[in-house]
Amino acid sequence: MGSYFEEISNSRSPVLMSFTEGLLNVDKPAGMTSHDVVDRIRRVGGIRRVGHAGTLDPLATGVLLVCLGRATRLLEFLVGQPKTYLATVRLGQTTDSYDADGRIMLERSFAHVTDIILAEALSRFRGSIKQRPPMVSAVKKEGQPLYKLARKGIITERPWREVTIYRLDLLACDLPFLQLRISCSTGTYVRALAHDLGELLDCGGHVTALRRTAVGDFSDSEAVSLAELNAETVAKHLRSSDVAVSHLPRLDLSESDWERLRNGQSIQKQPSHPEGPLVRIYGPDGPFVGIVTSSNQLWRPRKIFHPELSA
Repeated sequence: MGSYFEEISNSRSPVLMSFTEGLLNVDKPAGMTSHDVVDRIRRVGGIRRVGHAGTLDPLATGVLLVCLGRATRLLEFLVGQPKTYLATVRLGQTTDSYDADGRIMLERSFAHVTDIILAEALSRFRGSIKQRPPMVSAVKKEGQPLYKLARKGIITERPWREVTIYRLDLLACDLPFLQLRISCSTGTYVRALAHDLGELLDCGGHVTALRRTAVGDFSDSEAVSLAELNAETVAKHLRSSDVAVSHLPRLDLSESDWERLRNGQSIQKQPSHPEGPLVRIYGPDGPFVGIVTSSNQLWRPRKIFHPELSA
């Protein structure tokens, strides 16, 4: 799953407001694309720059992280965060999209699936696994999204991807339906997992409901309903830009170090500095001012946010 960035420059758009920089944890409703959510936030808030991290299918609900203004520059650091889902899988049916939005392609008996067989099958999907993206997906083949090829009836080879399933729990089993909790690495397709599980069980399977409950440290318990967002409430729910990189170590800069970094120069690492390939940095007066990357004994600028240029 990737990120999406959109920048709008339209003379008919509302004037930019003072809250156009930061992060929203949105509870995406079913039936909308992630692009629809971005478009709605742009319209209700008069926002010129909006982007989201980690696409959710129209059928799915739950955590969709949306960045506004300069915070869109931090999307790349959100996309790679691990994700947690609650999924309902229906055995006995295979669909072309691997979920309930697709056409049923094949029906098979699931009568032979026992608790023991199911437990053994699920164990095969824990840890590092390989999966192929569904044909109905945004993955590109020679520059063309697969879903566009699928609409034309073109089925093409998709490369296998290695992903990691950190946790896979069976929460309930009332055949033909299974309820699963899945914690996984970025790039994992829960639809593909459901399809592959059904194939391993020799009965087929697809997702009928999917909810993303967490992205990194962001959970659905803290997400705001899209219906609740309007011109007055966006500011209330907007979180500071540095929340997007709160998983990175923090480095508070001296005046001289900040002066060098803001001018594109590197600074020397010190024993008191945190470890890690990437570090979020804060200026002498406390504001978040960007990201630096480790290079031997130096910190080099990666993303610099000049406070005087903030929205």
